[in-house]
Amino acid sequence: QGPISGVNKEIAVLQCHGDCDPLVPLMFGSLTVEKLKTMINPANVTFRTYSGMMHSSCIEEMMDVKQFIDKHLPPVD
Repeated sequence: QGPISGVNKEIAVLQCHGDCDPLVPLMFGSLTVEKLKTMINPANVTFRTYSGMMHSSCIEEMMDVKQFIDKHLPPVD
């Protein structure tokens, strides 16, 4: 609820959503990502949708998550 400031405004966010999710409709994911873009640097917000995915995960989503982690977190020795 409070303002986001400083380094937190530059945080990278990956939001994933299935387009067939019966529990959390895609519209709510879309509204959430638009709200996030008003709170932090919109260039750092990535929204991915997955065709046919329900309230679950899929290989493509897990690959996107891995790519996001590899890009934004330092490697583990």
